[in-house]
Amino acid sequence: MSKRIERDTLGEMYVEDDKLWGAQTQRSLENFPIGKEKIPNEVITAFLHLKKACAIANKELGAIEEEKAAAIIDSIQRLLEQDARKHFPLVVWQTGSGTQSNMNVNEVVARLANESKEGFIHPNDDVNRSQSSNDTFPTAMHVATVFAVEKTLYKEIDRMIETCKEKEQAFQDVVKIGRTHLQDATPLTVAQEISGFRHMLETSKKMIEESLEHVRILTIGGTAVGTGLNAPKGFGEAVSKQLSTQLGTTFTSSTNYFHGLTSHDALVGLHGNLKGLAANLFKIANDIRLLASGPRSGIGEYQLPINEPGSSIMPGKVNPTQAEAMTMVCAQVFGNDATVGFAASQGHFQLNVFKPVIIYNVLQSIELLRDGMSSFHDRCLAGLDINEEKMKDHLNNSLMLVTALNPHIGYEKAAKIAKLAFDENLTLREAAEKTGYITPEEFDTFVRPENMVNEK
Repeated sequence: MSKRIERDTLGEMYVEDDKLWGAQTQRSLENFPIGKEKIPNEVITAFLHLKKACAIANKELGAIEEEKAAAIIDSIQRLLEQDARKHFPLVVWQTGSGTQSNMNVNEVVARLANESKEGFIHPNDDVNRSQSSNDTFPTAMHVATVFAVEKTLYKEIDRMIETCKEKEQAFQDVVKIGRTHLQDATPLTVAQEISGFRHMLETSKKMIEESLEHVRILTIGGTAVGTGLNAPKGFGEAVSKQLSTQLGTTFTSSTNYFHGLTSHDALVGLHGNLKGLAANLFKIANDIRLLASGPRSGIGEYQLPINEPGSSIMPGKVNPTQAEAMTMVCAQVFGNDATVGFAASQGHFQLNVFKPVIIYNVLQSIELLRDGMSSFHDRCLAGLDINEEKMKDHLNNSLMLVTALNPHIGYEKAAKIAKLAFDENLTLREAAEKTGYITPEEFDTFVRPENMVNEK
């Protein structure tokens, strides 16, 4: 591969001819040969939209010539309309402010703009006009996160919610035994059980929506330390307004750039609610696989779709693999949350220098939750069915139906009936008659599972 010479303030670097980046990007490639984790595509896309908005704001505020702004905007549009990933090769494990990634974008945009007029656009003086890596990278972090949540994550949460509603309607009259502490409890309907799953998802979405409002606040305009040095007055507000127009969602400018450069509490809060969603998904997947355990020697009340053979040695075995995948996703999100929280605590003086690892983990969590929910929905939840006969057997054999007798004979007498039934392997009805506390006819009147599930 032939190479060309690129220059920066430290000297010359050789760059492959088919790559659009310049000397600073090349230095980063050579200085940080660490891992395989790349700056996410979502961040690069957010950066391109940000650079376009900055060029427009600079033009409106008289900070850059109209011809230069047009060249920058045209280059960015060309990059957004093609697969340009090969021109943005940098790893997460770089400078903690994301400076090299900011310069990567600046260099690529400038070189593309200079194809028709060499040296016309400078990566620092023009593409990075009125900006610093310290305010552009956190702005790109927020833009990428808002876009990922709104455009992908909500869709999958909503699909699971709607399918839960369908299952509630289908199984609304099926009564089963409830369980607390992994032991038998009082009855409920299958619809009520699934409604708990649905409400978890609805609550998680609401909490994510609330925390996302803080992520809509952008730091652009603060430049190096929050003072806005070298940026025209009103630049941050103008860029935020332009980004809202470009992306069809709402962004606002921070009222305190000193906060926005050094603190990432908005992303900590959002990721905390992503962890909350993961906790609920873990519970849902766990309940479903436990209730489907068996098929003959477990609980066996739920029936899962059969997607693939479950064993290399046991013929006919089928496993709850979608639940296993979903819970592994959740475990990764829990770990990511620890990383995000610790990294966000490291804001030293006017800058946090853990930015790339924060956004990498936030976006990975969103991606894993999105894909995990999609797969779990399509290959497990949508095809979920029940074994009504098994549910009836468990319900009728449960000693906890005795709870219905409490108002009539009191807790202690009801407990004696349950204990007698357990010790002598009797039905509750037989034990109640044997104690003489209640007649069989009264037992049949009082102990009716379908009357024990009414919501107040």
